[in-house]
Amino acid sequence: MRGKHGTRMAVAGAVIAGLTLSACGGGSDDGNDSGSGEGGGSGSSVEVFTWWAAGSEKAGLDALVGVFNEQHPDVEFVNGAVAGGAGSAAKDLLQSRLQAGDPPDTFQAHAGLELLDYINAGQLQSVSALYNDFQLRDAFPPDLVDLLTHEGNIYSIPTNVHRANVVWANPTVLEDNGIDPEKEYASLDEWFEDLDTLQEAGVTPLSVATAWTQVHLLETILLASMGPDAYTGLWNGSTDWESAEVTEALENFERAMGYTNGDRDGLDWPEATQMVIDGNAAFNVMGDWAVAAFEEQGKALGTDFTAFPVPGTDGVFDFLADSFTLPVDVPNEEGARAWLETAGSLEGQTAFNKAKGSIPARTDADPAEFSEYQQTAIESFGEDTIVSSLAHGAATPVSVLNSISDATSKFTSGASDVATFQSELAAANAG
Repeated sequence: MRGKHGTRMAVAGAVIAGLTLSACGGGSDDGNDSGSGEGGGSGSSVEVFTWWAAGSEKAGLDALVGVFNEQHPDVEFVNGAVAGGAGSAAKDLLQSRLQAGDPPDTFQAHAGLELLDYINAGQLQSVSALYNDFQLRDAFPPDLVDLLTHEGNIYSIPTNVHRANVVWANPTVLEDNGIDPEKEYASLDEWFEDLDTLQEAGVTPLSVATAWTQVHLLETILLASMGPDAYTGLWNGSTDWESAEVTEALENFERAMGYTNGDRDGLDWPEATQMVIDGNAAFNVMGDWAVAAFEEQGKALGTDFTAFPVPGTDGVFDFLADSFTLPVDVPNEEGARAWLETAGSLEGQTAFNKAKGSIPARTDADPAEFSEYQQTAIESFGEDTIVSSLAHGAATPVSVLNSISDATSKFTSGASDVATFQSELAAANAG
């Protein structure tokens, strides 16, 4: 983070603390553990279903496939990638396939409560035995393993760690408008003052894109306004969604949306990030996968762009991770196990994260293998207070996130006011 590492962002979390599945309900699939040796398929192929269809995500997938082909040359990789920001299109198609009894051999999902709906529907096998077979309990931080465990079973193998609460800034735009690009903001109010200055100068202060990026912004504003304990309480039931502190946070979100670009609903996150790169916006809030967009265009951290925690969230790490699962009744279970072995391996995670811009979930990766930014991230992996990302599946089940997304879209389009928005969010989380 800027206060500790100049303009380089620090990614936190060797101890993934405070993230629990305490809000989970429903049963586990104890009798269908993938380590039993049962299940279909010869393993001659594996369909891997993801939303990694472009940019650094596609580069990461390609790198992981390269390692997979080396480790399992007898298994054909079948790319089931579906394009769409944050996986919205992929998740819709996946749900249709699962309901039709046509699962891919493995599919990408965010680690955490995003998996709960699949677990409760009996659509996932436990992969707990694979953690023993692949020695992942020693490779992953213990608290990360705890996060992934639901009623004694684990249902996915993570490939990486990302941080959501990051602001990306164009220092030239800031300097041109009399704002110090190295300025540190202690609160949202301080940041909003500079956003006012930019807006009065005719500059887009804050770029945002389609609905999921607006939910991403919402979660960071909730976190900044309420602090990590109250924010976490939104998901475990200890914070009242109808409280005055939530009202104040939603008013801050309404103010933040007032600084954004008018064409936001027609964009996805790369376009919103590109606005900052091109100098058409001053700031953008996005996860740390955005660093690849800057670096791919030859931009240097600290010179061409800066990065820092969303004001009010310094010292807090908004956590998410991509992971792979083993569905029930897959056509090629042995192929799926082979993919999961590579996804969890040191070689696979090193290759994948070097290309994607994230950091490995494993603790035995060599920092020297990674970029300057990632070395800083790995070094700091363990310093901050950890909270679960809403928009990226760690904090809530998919059904709750969908209801929150619908309420957010209604609010940001002007179809509801703060009071209605707050009531709809409370209702979304009541179930």
